[in-house]
Amino acid sequence: MSKISYKTYLNDRLKKVDLHGHWTHPLYVQVTHGRKTVFFKSYYFDLFSKPRYSVSVAGVGRGPSLEEIRAKEEEVIDFVVGLHPDDFSLELFKREYAYYSRDLCDSTEEGFVDYLYTFFQDKGMPALARALKEGCGHCIAHEVVGDMGLALGKGVYRELLANAIHYGCPYMPLYGFMRELKAWPMLSLSVMEWEMGPTRAAFTEYLAVNCSPGLAPGIEAGVAGLLDVLRKG
Repeated sequence: MSKISYKTYLNDRLKKVDLHGHWTHPLYVQVTHGRKTVFFKSYYFDLFSKPRYSVSVAGVGRGPSLEEIRAKEEEVIDFVVGLHPDDFSLELFKREYAYYSRDLCDSTEEGFVDYLYTFFQDKGMPALARALKEGCGHCIAHEVVGDMGLALGKGVYRELLANAIHYGCPYMPLYGFMRELKAWPMLSLSVMEWEMGPTRAAFTEYLAVNCSPGLAPGIEAGVAGLLDVLRKG
């Protein structure tokens, strides 16, 4: 098999962007196989550049650093390359990278925020619905909903969480599970991590402890459906 090499680099052909208070050129990836080379923007640079990663829920801490983002990027590239020692191609690499790098929490958050919008519209609270839809781009939806547990009546709060599962959105349990494994600011759960080691079994155990009886099958079905969608691209 032809030699495979890669590097991450700052693309100085593009304007600098704000990475949580530090101006930097966007992070890109170059992968070479034989005589062919592909270039593409780092998925994790895009992910961890989002405003919601700029400060912790307590208002302290820092956003992800460029060094941490590089390390995350290189981890998934090494993983994907290792999957195909005998049939590697750049076309295959791009497909596998697009799948295994994806963050399951980020992939479900937008749908969950849309659900919140609909839920509170139906409850006759359109201003709150609009504030959540517009504001969750700057904070983490899981933490917003956690605070709602203090503000809403218990019945409404239970309904909010249960209906999310029935509508096939596993965001809340996925994020809660990830948060037990990860420390700020590198809060993500990639498909690569999901399919490595005991992660799935650990998630099943998490659901048994933290979810109401009967909800776990629907949550796990929601995750399986998400993976199928991500695999199909």
